[in-house]
Amino acid sequence: MPDPIDRETLLKALEAELEPHRFQDYCPNGLQVEGRNTIRRLVSGVTASEALIAAAIEWEADLLLVHHGYFWRGEAQPITGMKQRRLKALLRHQMNLVAYHLPLDAHPRLGNNAQLALRLGLVADGALREDGVGQVGHLPAALSAEAMAAHIGSVLGRPPTWISGGGHAIRRVAWCTGGAQSLLATAADHGVDAYISGEISEQTTHEARELGIHYFAAGHHATERYGPEALGAWCAERFGVAHRFIDIANPA
Repeated sequence: MPDPIDRETLLKALEAELEPHRFQDYCPNGLQVEGRNTIRRLVSGVTASEALIAAAIEWEADLLLVHHGYFWRGEAQPITGMKQRRLKALLRHQMNLVAYHLPLDAHPRLGNNAQLALRLGLVADGALREDGVGQVGHLPAALSAEAMAAHIGSVLGRPPTWISGGGHAIRRVAWCTGGAQSLLATAADHGVDAYISGEISEQTTHEARELGIHYFAAGHHATERYGPEALGAWCAERFGVAHRFIDIANPA
């Protein structure tokens, strides 16, 4: 059994590492649901769904660390239905819920974009946005668009949706995990050959073709599995808590 750590000590370390105050986010970052004060076991995952909560309860976790938590801007406020069941399970088992959204996208080492780059073999040269969300970089060697699509599919375990931007090969690449298809024009301003995000919208197809950029929608969940896992592992290494990353399958 690992030695316990005080919750506030862990939260202060996470705040110092991720610097959530730098971001204008769509949800509160940090502690969202308060549980027990001492932490021995920590589960990380992408979204605080009922399935992930149940798996964390089964493992007897004290803290659930996710990328997608609760209380989103514009979300209905009544605690009913699905929201009530989720919160009831957390509170009944005194499990802390901690969520980091944009700060986890932007972190240069532990973040979703940095971790995706490691797996795809992308070399980051700079940030896509001024706040550090998304990255711009290059491949060590140029690939055809067909080869890039096959590579992404092999690494992530699901074929991406590929929209051709022309007949050119790919060397310069921009990427931003999750629902970042709206940043395609921003990627074009960086002069890249291809852009990778998680989701695709109807207009994204036309934008990619007209901007002459190969576009790959690799999956919202698929591109954001690696940041929460890396952050949980960081907590375990720094504080000696037990950590388990639990992946709830999601085709989106």
